[in-house]
Amino acid sequence: MAGLIAALLMPVLYFPPFHLIEARLYDILSVVSPPLPTRPGAVIVAIDEPSIGEIGQRWPWSRELHARLVESLRAAGAKAIAFDVIFADPTTEEADAAFAKVLGPDVVLAADDVTTLLSQGVQVTRVSPLDPFLDAGAATGVASVDLDGDAYLRRMPQMQDSFAAEALRLKGEPQAVAPSGALIQFFGPARSYPTVSYYQALDPTHFLPPGFFKDQVVLVGLSLKQATTADIGAPDTFPTPYTLTEGTLTAGVEAQATILDNLRHNLYVLPVPRLVMALLVIAGALLAAAFSAHGVSWRTGLAAAFLLAFFIAGSWVVLRFGRVWMPPAMPAAAALAVFGARFGLDYARERQLRRTVSEAFSRYLSPDLVAQLARDPAALKLGGERRNLSILFCDVRGFTTLSEKLKDEPERLTTLINRLLDPLSAAVLTEGGTIDKYIGDCVMAFWNAPLPSPDHPLRAARAAMGMLDAVKILNAELRREQGEDAPSFAIGVGINTGDCVVGNVGSRWRYDYSVLGDTVNLASRLESLSKEYGVSIVLGPATAKALQDHFVLIELDRIAVKGRAEKTAIFTIVAPASQRQDPALVELMDLHRTLLDSIRAGRRVEALELARRCQTLVPSLSAYYGKLLLKATALPE
Repeated sequence: MAGLIAALLMPVLYFPPFHLIEARLYDILSVVSPPLPTRPGAVIVAIDEPSIGEIGQRWPWSRELHARLVESLRAAGAKAIAFDVIFADPTTEEADAAFAKVLGPDVVLAADDVTTLLSQGVQVTRVSPLDPFLDAGAATGVASVDLDGDAYLRRMPQMQDSFAAEALRLKGEPQAVAPSGALIQFFGPARSYPTVSYYQALDPTHFLPPGFFKDQVVLVGLSLKQATTADIGAPDTFPTPYTLTEGTLTAGVEAQATILDNLRHNLYVLPVPRLVMALLVIAGALLAAAFSAHGVSWRTGLAAAFLLAFFIAGSWVVLRFGRVWMPPAMPAAAALAVFGARFGLDYARERQLRRTVSEAFSRYLSPDLVAQLARDPAALKLGGERRNLSILFCDVRGFTTLSEKLKDEPERLTTLINRLLDPLSAAVLTEGGTIDKYIGDCVMAFWNAPLPSPDHPLRAARAAMGMLDAVKILNAELRREQGEDAPSFAIGVGINTGDCVVGNVGSRWRYDYSVLGDTVNLASRLESLSKEYGVSIVLGPATAKALQDHFVLIELDRIAVKGRAEKTAIFTIVAPASQRQDPALVELMDLHRTLLDSIRAGRRVEALELARRCQTLVPSLSAYYGKLLLKATALPE
């Protein structure tokens, strides 16, 4: 993986826009504790606003004035005088002659290389000083500089006769041209070099300390204070690395002084070859792979931060003490890409593992509970809470008989019960219930835990109705598959609502998310009573109260409950509430209440008559009313 990421990043090293990112990093790191010359290699005479005010002339000034400056600087002991001004056009004959008269081998005049893009190629035209000035002995230095794509000045000049190189030569300190691609090391923001105003240099004995220009290289050029802010700009000013931190532009004459010191002290910076950068990218990827070999954890984050800091700090150390520029962007990007890829792979594996575990546990727990445990594994601990729940028990009628019949075909019996339990479970899960357990052919489920469900009695009742429909569908499928001899299933459901303790119940080796309490015991008893009363669903009193607006209910009987002095009423569902106005149901409700009163009061004749009439009204309850008929018959005459 590390090799693949490194290979994918290699082409970026040769992508020109990426070089600007590296250049910005150089701007940031090169200004951190830069190496400074022992003393500045040049003094600047600034053509600035105070001088314009004192001299009283508009720029460009008369060359007679420049002649006075040369004489003044020579008299002050200047070793070399370099004008960062191009004297390419003649002015008056007297002024030009006066200037040419004072020129000599200690003066450098600026030239400029103008590059013009033509359809057939690139044309470079050199703009040189006037011939009379050169004939007078003045040297020519090319003041042109190469700007990067973002218009920042970072590159050392590549000409042998550059402005700074000529000034050093006249001083007697000739220097070799900087290697191709060398970067300028700047030493400070604008006005970092010793600078005096032009008018002060005209009269140094009056304005400046004695010996100020003694044996100095003096650079003369524009240095307007209005150019100190990057958003204003001015002619012959450049953004430098300090523009990012200081927001100022550097005058061209001060940039030339910086280049001079870079040449004089070999302080320029050499970028590493692209081949070395490619090796650094590979190293960054391999280091990240080694740190993340054992997977992603909080330690991996520390390792990523360490590698990022290592490359940045290492780049600065090599820059500061080795004068070599090793951009940290791509090695750091390779390392972070490997960390990110490893994190992505681990995350994908974790998601896949979690999905697999969730799918496995969803066979036993409700999807909501699985999702909750996935979000909060701390919930997997022993303990519980008190909550109002609806408990459902569903049992298969006649399963013992079917087991005896298929005792020689256990595989078929298992297949049949699984086919039944599957839709029964689906009915529970569809209504958001939690399947607590399977007890043989019995299903136990509950609602309102682990996630709240305000209408949990209704959901439990709908699940029970869904179970009855599922059994009908399964019986029809079995008849189509096996004919009239196919087994026919029937179920009984008990639902009770009340307070329970719900949570993880068991031992520290094995536990289940389950419910405990009398409400659970009564729900189990109600399920067993469904066969006794000949109905499919039996409801506890709290459940029936919650469902009275959703279904037509009838009271089946009153039973004794452990812990209660009074008997508890139990109910069953007759029809949905939408059928409440059905004439047969209206009549049934009236007759049913009277029937129960008659049986309890021992009115045998009335009870027999009412039981027969009720038995004919709702066929689905004929078995129940048949039992009431037997009960009425047993009453004393």
